[in-house]
Amino acid sequence: MKKSLSLAVSAALFMAVAAPSFAGPVESACLRSDRKQASRALCGCIQQVADMTLRGSDQRKVARFFRDPDQAQKVKMSKTASDDAFWERYQAFGAQAEAYCAR
Repeated sequence: MKKSLSLAVSAALFMAVAAPSFAGPVESACLRSDRKQASRALCGCIQQVADMTLRGSDQRKVARFFRDPDQAQKVKMSKTASDDAFWERYQAFGAQAEAYCAR
């Protein structure tokens, strides 16, 4: 029993370490951006915060802001309830990313 349990744990650890990492939408957009501070470490950190704070659809919307910053302004100025709710989530994400990734 112990042998099969340790084998299962070893296999799980191997899969966790050996599994390829795939960039999320925010990380990908960050890496493709023309910002000189963009690095794999910083963009990966921002994606980690996005994974903790934003749903998938929010992450895709944030990724579009990297390509077209005017979209952020349009959402901010929008008067719809859904855009207002998104903007609150976006601001919380930004504050958390700044605090978490600016080390």
